[in-house]
Amino acid sequence: MKLAIVTGASAGIGLSTAQLFVERGYTVVNFSRRPCPDSRVLSHSVDLADSELDTQLTGVLSELMDAQEKSEVHLIHNASRLLNDSALDTSDESLRDVLQVNLVSINTINRNIIPRMGPRSSILFIGSTLSEKAVPGSFSYVTTKHAQIGAMRALCQDLVDSGIHTAAICPGFTDTEMLRSHVPESAMKEIAQLTTFRRLIKPDEIAETVFFASQNPVVNGSVIHANLGQIER
Repeated sequence: MKLAIVTGASAGIGLSTAQLFVERGYTVVNFSRRPCPDSRVLSHSVDLADSELDTQLTGVLSELMDAQEKSEVHLIHNASRLLNDSALDTSDESLRDVLQVNLVSINTINRNIIPRMGPRSSILFIGSTLSEKAVPGSFSYVTTKHAQIGAMRALCQDLVDSGIHTAAICPGFTDTEMLRSHVPESAMKEIAQLTTFRRLIKPDEIAETVFFASQNPVVNGSVIHANLGQIER
């Protein structure tokens, strides 16, 4: 069985990625609180914010995968939490909540799934332009997105001889529910002007990049910038 597991495949980049893997012949599973609207994708209700995520995964994985048999699995860490917060006054509790979703849950999922992954598998992180730079008002998101790059690179080293490769795909301004929930509609045209193509990225463009990375181990340990050439100001 060729399997793709996508976190947060209920909307945006996650949904487009799940649909593309289905079209390319994969069994696709969505891990999120909301089901995927595409009935071809198998949805499992998984709360990445739950500190008891290990317990949730035990039952789910026993249904999906044979613990004794390794398969080709592409694990796409797409789900993220974004807050408009500042390094000057973010509470420890708030930071822990974002760390749980954006980093700790990734570690939990990896620990449970890597032993079941065979050669030709991949672990892919959906990062951000903010994985390697910062803007004001996004402290916890920037911090965790930087940490994801470190986790991806560390995995690359720890997976030597496994036949599993890693990469981080870092989208720019993509027309998703997350972007529109944090940027006023009145500012969307201005945001689109910050790429050299003067438009927002489409989720399916990122999905194609993710699929490319999943099939090409030559990108192992790489950060792939997928931002239409973002204009820096």
